[in-house]
Amino acid sequence: MRFLRKTTQLVAALAAACLMSGTVSAADVTIRLGHLNPEGPFESHSGAMTTIFKSLVESTSGGEIEVKLFPNGQLGKDNEVIQQVRDGIVESTISSAGGIAQHYPLVGVFDIPFAFPNIAVANRVIDHRSEFGKKFTSDLEAKTGLKVLGMIDSGGFFAFSNSKRPIKTVDDMKDLRIRTMTLPTHQTIVASLGGKPTPLPWAEVYTALQTGVADGQMNPIPIIAFAKFDEVQKYLSITNHVITPYIWTMNKEFYDGLSPEHRHIVDWASEVATEAGRGVSRVIEASENGLPKLAEKMEVNTVPPAELEKFAAATQPAVRDLITEKLGAEGADMLDAMLAAIKEAQ
Repeated sequence: MRFLRKTTQLVAALAAACLMSGTVSAADVTIRLGHLNPEGPFESHSGAMTTIFKSLVESTSGGEIEVKLFPNGQLGKDNEVIQQVRDGIVESTISSAGGIAQHYPLVGVFDIPFAFPNIAVANRVIDHRSEFGKKFTSDLEAKTGLKVLGMIDSGGFFAFSNSKRPIKTVDDMKDLRIRTMTLPTHQTIVASLGGKPTPLPWAEVYTALQTGVADGQMNPIPIIAFAKFDEVQKYLSITNHVITPYIWTMNKEFYDGLSPEHRHIVDWASEVATEAGRGVSRVIEASENGLPKLAEKMEVNTVPPAELEKFAAATQPAVRDLITEKLGAEGADMLDAMLAAIKEAQ
């Protein structure tokens, strides 16, 4: 009920944000904020987050702060924009786990397949204010020098799509070329199921699927929908095998240089915007813009629980071994902390 109340309030805030007018032209502070996804507040969670953040920050500061939005990867590839934020070229970005991993590899702990039983538990854990979230983000901040403003799921649980056949069993994955982010953990998931991982940057995915460079890909339903993969993919298989974070960061020196009043506005607005993003993802999933839209062109199947146990048995040990090998004792500790948080959140 608490989540439903908050979602209702935040969707109302989103609607109000969309109606608010522009700001005073002469701003004292400018925040350039980039993200990968469409700018429409009802098209993607980061579109909603940035729309609300801009409206709240500009209106509450009385025009003292201007927020300039750069959606659709306008500033470059995800990892490149994060570097721009670290270097102070850009003030802020909302990034996928694939981009974050190149600056903070421990984000890979989220990739243990089938660790999260449902979206409610994921919401409680993938949050920079949760006990685990504080441990995770404080370590990220210490190692990257970035300030974390928010952490949210990437749009929901991942599903597989492809152009060859429905995925109903582990055997159906054999030899499928599946696009992944440049995450060794995601590549290991695909390989352990018998597929051929094909890591590609986001900007190249649609063309790769269209031309057959990759047979398929894995992403949450809202991302598959707004990316229009139904135009180049025939089959959609609901596996809910992994859920990853999007992480909202800001240049730490810039953040620390804000006045106390401006920092308060940024903190408050980013918190409200992040919660709205959660609600918008759930709305997209269930609405005509999500799964129903995809089902108009794609053949959709849900993998039954008995088969998912086989998927889990094939993937979990391989990913755990990779985390231990690549991320060492720190990775194992962070993974154990996350799994404990998941258990407590259930």
